[in-house]
Amino acid sequence: MSTTTTALPAGLTTGTWAIDPSHTEAAFTVRHAGISKVRGTVAVTEGQIAVGEDLASTSVTATLDPATVSTGDANRDGHLKSGDFFDVEKFGQWSFTSTQIRPEGGEYVIAGDLTIHGVTRPVELATEFNGSAVDPFGNTRAGFEASVTISRKDFDLTWNAALEAGGVLVSDKVTITLDVSAIKQA
Repeated sequence: MSTTTTALPAGLTTGTWAIDPSHTEAAFTVRHAGISKVRGTVAVTEGQIAVGEDLASTSVTATLDPATVSTGDANRDGHLKSGDFFDVEKFGQWSFTSTQIRPEGGEYVIAGDLTIHGVTRPVELATEFNGSAVDPFGNTRAGFEASVTISRKDFDLTWNAALEAGGVLVSDKVTITLDVSAIKQA
């Protein structure tokens, strides 16, 4: 695919595609104590891909629930949900709204506004379209993978602790990966 075309990828048809929360995952990875990584997930509760005649007229929206954060450790999850990090009582929803979709290097970039912890920043998701298929229930599905690396500080997530040997407990850099399944609506 040429980097100047805005044609839709083969298999992605015009119309509304609802993101299927039960087959979609938002995951994150952050370095801990400078020596290991902590991985976790946050539920994508709803979303929509409005596919127009071309990429320029296509848009993506998604809503995530930070109260669902899961890292496999209840104490850490509770700390992440607290006022030190996500403050889910005050900021109970995260969102993404695309502003542009463009082809790049055989894949796609979805630029948009990401809101976490009440702060909105522009991001660019490196995105791969994995194709479409009809599931056993007659639903036409489309699959996507996307990733972006953000700075926690950009979203006012600044809690940290100094380490005795130098450095900090939680890295500023967070990698977010998405595995999305969307169902074509009638």
